[in-house]
Amino acid sequence: MQKQRTYIILAIIFAMAVSAAVLDYPQPYNNLQFKPVAFPELPFKLGLDLQGGTHLIYEADLSQLPKEAYDSSMQGLRDVIERRVNLFGVAEPVVQVQEAGEHYRLIVELAGVKDPDQAIKMIGQTPFLEFKEAKDDTFQSTILTGKYLEKAEPGFDQTTYQPLVTLKFNSEGAEIFKDITSRNIGKPLAIYIDGIPISVPVVQEVIPNGEARITGTFSIEQVRELARNLNAGALPVPIKLISQQNVGPTLGLASLTASLKAALFGFLAVVIFIVLFYRLSGLLAAIALVIYVIFVLALFKLIPVTLTLAGIGGFILSIGMAVDANILIFSRMREELKSGQSFSIAVEEGFRRAWPSIRDGNLTTLIVAVILFWFGTSFVKGFAFTLTIGILMSMFSAIIITKNLLRLFVGTKLEKVKILW
Repeated sequence: MQKQRTYIILAIIFAMAVSAAVLDYPQPYNNLQFKPVAFPELPFKLGLDLQGGTHLIYEADLSQLPKEAYDSSMQGLRDVIERRVNLFGVAEPVVQVQEAGEHYRLIVELAGVKDPDQAIKMIGQTPFLEFKEAKDDTFQSTILTGKYLEKAEPGFDQTTYQPLVTLKFNSEGAEIFKDITSRNIGKPLAIYIDGIPISVPVVQEVIPNGEARITGTFSIEQVRELARNLNAGALPVPIKLISQQNVGPTLGLASLTASLKAALFGFLAVVIFIVLFYRLSGLLAAIALVIYVIFVLALFKLIPVTLTLAGIGGFILSIGMAVDANILIFSRMREELKSGQSFSIAVEEGFRRAWPSIRDGNLTTLIVAVILFWFGTSFVKGFAFTLTIGILMSMFSAIIITKNLLRLFVGTKLEKVKILW
């Protein structure tokens, strides 16, 4: 029964490994004349440092704003710029706020951008907030724009205690808003930033004093984001381009080639070491390691993960973590065999005794990776993310794949040949 279950598990693993390998490198399979299904040719997503692109640094002028509004204004600006970059068609853009002393800067990384001047022109535009009313099944612009909005703030309904957003227009805007609400009672009034709807509330009554509320099934974070975006459109923060760096594809290709060579040599060195020191067990671990690499690369495509040099470094490090788990298991197995235990008991006990060390070692590394991802910048996040995926998959590789490969030899003549183990 145990043997049959082992065969089934390994058959499923190898079937998944073949599918993942075809996903990793689909060209030979898709070139076959007869195939049951065609695999999509998903490319690996490469970061700015590998495929080239543009790195921009903007400085924001916050001199006209109170200091308590700095953070919300910068976050609102970041949201608007990120939407613009997405409209420009850039894959996996990085837009983040950086505080340097009293200076607030916006870092924009555009991987694969071939026309940086056009991107710079688009980014530099002032965010445009407008209100549109429904006419003939479409939303048409009104004269009410962000220049009439004094402020938007998150708040709570005093009766239902549900999160909401309050709006306050200036005197001219209040008159315009009164006129618009009077002719749209029971109809939606859409709020747009840069041509994208961010909220479509329904007018409940005429609002004469320029103070309105946007209600709905919002979370606290959603009302904060909506208020931030409204303020960004109403009070745009002037930005100035202070640095532009173009990373050519040649540099990116050279870095990628060097990284892949390092990964290949490191992988081969690990395989040679584990086979020499742990013999047949090491060979089985090497097979499990190959399957591990195939699975992780497939996950990088499916998620997808934007690979940078730092991210590749995290992946390579996770290979070492996968081998470390196997070494702990094999060392425990040898101790059991030396004490006179049978091979089947040595396998089960080796895994049982090694598991606490594997669990604790990987858990502490995962905690560090999560902290790096949460607080780090873009390249640090890439390293932490690939390391996290690698660690989780390495535990699967050691506990499931290697263990079932070893179980294949239980009850065979090879389990008695101690020189192999």
